[in-house]
Amino acid sequence: MTPAVEVIRAAEVPHTIHAYEHSSDAASYGMEAVEKLGVPESRVFKTLVAKLDGKDLVVAVLPVSATLRMKSLARVAGGKRAEMAQPDEVERVTGYVLGGVSPLGQRKLLPTFLDERATHYETIYVSAGKRGLEIELAASTLQGLTGASIAAITA
Repeated sequence: MTPAVEVIRAAEVPHTIHAYEHSSDAASYGMEAVEKLGVPESRVFKTLVAKLDGKDLVVAVLPVSATLRMKSLARVAGGKRAEMAQPDEVERVTGYVLGGVSPLGQRKLLPTFLDERATHYETIYVSAGKRGLEIELAASTLQGLTGASIAAITA
């Protein structure tokens, strides 16, 4: 069991865990989840970690098919610029490996920004903390558990 699954179960909120066989040669972890779960790519969200103004880390949760707008993220996070965090720093701070980073159960609670598109669906899918494992839940539930701000952060 991953920390993300522990968090969601402890919260006793409606959710569904979906598992699939992860392929090590998948070109995109998010698109692999879309294909193997048979759900629209607009409902599967990826978790990215960015560095704000060269120092503070923030989390962005957005559809796997979308591109993160760094200027938008920086603006809503109260900074001037944002850039992707280094993979080793992401793994150290979140406790998850790339391709399995969940917005739930991270080692350190980071400011989190959930793309506004999440509110268009009854439920969305996010990583459950390892490759091949997803949590389906309401965007409002994810927002409540992470303290996320809803914002327009995608291109």
